Amino acid sequence: MANGTESQINTQNVSNVNRRLRVAAMVAMPILVIAVAAAVAFYLMETAPRAERAEKPRPARVVETISLERADHPTVIPAWGQVRPAREVTLKAQVQGKVIEINPKLAPGGRFGKGEIVLKIDPSDYRLAVRQRESDVAKARAELQVEEGNQVIARKESELLGDELSQREQYLVLRQPQLSTVKASLAAAEAALAEARLALERTTVRAPFDSIVISRQADVGTLLTTSADIANLAGTDTYWVELAIPTLDLRWIAGPAGSEILASPVRLYNDSVWGANIFRSGRVVRLLGDLTSEGRMARLLVEVGDPLATTSKNNGKPALLIGAYLRAEIKGRVIKNAIALDRAALRDGNKVWTINDAGTLEVRDVVIAFRSSEKVFITGGVMPGERAVVSNITGAIPGIPLRTIDGIDNSNSAAERDSAASRSQSVGANR
Repeated sequence: MANGTESQINTQNVSNVNRRLRVAAMVAMPILVIAVAAAVAFYLMETAPRAERAEKPRPARVVETISLERADHPTVIPAWGQVRPAREVTLKAQVQGKVIEINPKLAPGGRFGKGEIVLKIDPSDYRLAVRQRESDVAKARAELQVEEGNQVIARKESELLGDELSQREQYLVLRQPQLSTVKASLAAAEAALAEARLALERTTVRAPFDSIVISRQADVGTLLTTSADIANLAGTDTYWVELAIPTLDLRWIAGPAGSEILASPVRLYNDSVWGANIFRSGRVVRLLGDLTSEGRMARLLVEVGDPLATTSKNNGKPALLIGAYLRAEIKGRVIKNAIALDRAALRDGNKVWTINDAGTLEVRDVVIAFRSSEKVFITGGVMPGERAVVSNITGAIPGIPLRTIDGIDNSNSAAERDSAASRSQSVGANR
């Protein structure tokens, strides 16, 4: 009985163990399946080919360019200045008297040729003086003739006496002192006559040179003295234009020593009065010894011949007016082997944008020899044959791709080709 009971207990224990194993197997199997699946999925994910992200290339900017070339360029220095006469005089009378006649041209703006009569002073007193001096001369000549007769008589008397006389005695016997006195009187009378005739001639006042009347102070009936002003005249053969330029620009028109000024040609413009592109020609003749009070500019004198355009050479050209303010262009020295570039293409003072062989932007620092109103002349920093970018680029930084406006695609750089090849490989791997 006891053995049977013990056998039943063992059988029951075995059944319980088997039941637990089956339950454990039922629970573990799904977990194992899930774990294996996760491991397989993880492995597949880690070993699967990946498509790399390709960086999108920046689009090339379309720009306008010009080719840079070296050449010899003359410098043109801009300046402004005022017209003034090269010769100016205050006309005065040389004798006293009342004005009896005046030239109608003696008015502001009137023109006189050299030697032309300006006015006449009453000559009555001076004619009388001439007559009196002529009388004195005639009297002195008569006295000389009388004395010359006395000389002949004295010489004959001396020969008849035959006395040997000393040199001094002979000088007195032959009346040499009397003869000298008469000759001196005649010379004085002739000098007085010449003076009277000169004073008579000076009653007619003439223009000392070709001139224009600036102002007038005398009229008919005016009683003139030798200190009284008649008129102010300015010479019309030549005018000066006094220009002001920066002292730094003197090197383009000065000699090697800096003080000798070249006779540089100058064009003078008065656009508002004469019209565009109409000019008069002159030349630099002198550097003045001081600077302008305002701006500390150097002062140059430019000479303009025939300023009133009265000769056939300047027929049809505008006349210069004294006091007019003119624009000038001074032709200076030639810059050898320089690159000319529009000022608009210059960036940040002394930089130039260029496009390189890779089709990207380069920013160059350049050496500027001279700046004109429209162009700059470059002697270093860029080379002939390179292309300068003249278009404006927003947000320009070195290295951005560019494409010229004439259709040449400069943006196919090596970097862009490598990027395109990388994108192609990625697509192949995904497939």
